[in-house]
Amino acid sequence: MVRGIPETAAPLIPPRPTLPKLREAAAACRACDLWRRGTQTVFGEGGRSARLVLVGEQPGDREDLEGRPFVGPSGQLLDAALGEAGIDRKLAYVTNAVKHFKWEPRGKKRIHQKPNAVEIAACRPWLDAELAVLRPEVLVCLGATAAQALLGRTFRVTKSRGALIPSPLAPHVIATVHPSSILRAPDEAARRREREMFVRDLRFAARYLARA
Repeated sequence: MVRGIPETAAPLIPPRPTLPKLREAAAACRACDLWRRGTQTVFGEGGRSARLVLVGEQPGDREDLEGRPFVGPSGQLLDAALGEAGIDRKLAYVTNAVKHFKWEPRGKKRIHQKPNAVEIAACRPWLDAELAVLRPEVLVCLGATAAQALLGRTFRVTKSRGALIPSPLAPHVIATVHPSSILRAPDEAARRREREMFVRDLRFAARYLARA
């Protein structure tokens, strides 16, 4: 315990969890200090029958305000890339490794900060519970934070992106970049190249959805 705050969210997971039960319980999560900064918990979104789960790092500014994952610029890029890959986002479940927005003020803006290992570990039980309920056929880690949270701290997306990764988490596990990294590319040519590679990775994931 740290200043009366649980080390992880594990005690908050309800018995016989369902997605609605988990979402309701997570709304009051105080397992780490990030709840003090975030407007609200941003839980995963998607249907119980989703066979594809996409896991990002954490909600951003827009997600924090709306209470929904992947609705900002990164989410819009993800939607478009999923469409190009032949995947209907309505058939996927999107969530994050950390459910609160970590940020620092810069003038009137709230600037994203990377969550640390303690914060990721504190939030991990929510993600584990989501995966246990959904039992996806395909799990896609978006970016280094999500991939290292689920696959180990030594995992490198740059070395293993777009390939099947052996894991007990799902029959087919794949890692790729986070869409925000595409938006941060230095010029239009780099953004186009990174987007093409991202869509390629999602098409690879779509192949295993089609086989299931």
